[in-house]
Amino acid sequence: MSLPHAILTALLEKPSSGLELTRRFDRSIGYFWPATHQQIYRELGRLEESGLIRALPSAQAARGRRKEYEVLPAGQEELAAWASASQPPRPMRDPLLVRVRAAAVVGSAGIEAELNRHLAEHRRQLAEYEAIEKRDFPPERDAPEDRLRLLVLRAGIGFEAGWIAWLTDALAEVRRIGTP
Repeated sequence: MSLPHAILTALLEKPSSGLELTRRFDRSIGYFWPATHQQIYRELGRLEESGLIRALPSAQAARGRRKEYEVLPAGQEELAAWASASQPPRPMRDPLLVRVRAAAVVGSAGIEAELNRHLAEHRRQLAEYEAIEKRDFPPERDAPEDRLRLLVLRAGIGFEAGWIAWLTDALAEVRRIGTP
């Protein structure tokens, strides 16, 4: 996935100013494709220059007004082509796993505390995703676009649950081994 495609997706869902987009991004797509506000603003400029989005006309004076962007047909075509293209799964790449592997050769001092810290963070994130699911996806909300958005959220829920299970097992093993 790339940031331009995440932005096109968000703008197709709702035309927004840069500020509104970054706030929405922080509450949705940003969970799965994080970006800084500066990255988002920079990418909005690139998308506009390439003719994939445009700033909507505004009744306010140009100075100090917030630009609201919408996706142009070329942007929608780009997003549709990208969404339907094949892409291989990305390999897992997490420094925590390398740190655990390194502990095997340099000693495990400190690794238990780090595993506990990660476990707490994944539990917090899981609770947040479950709260979003309960709040935003009641059973009666059954439109196809909502069902697809819920699938993405459930991927996050599964990801966090998987990490929690692994971290729980890893902590039990580290405690069993003890600090050499």
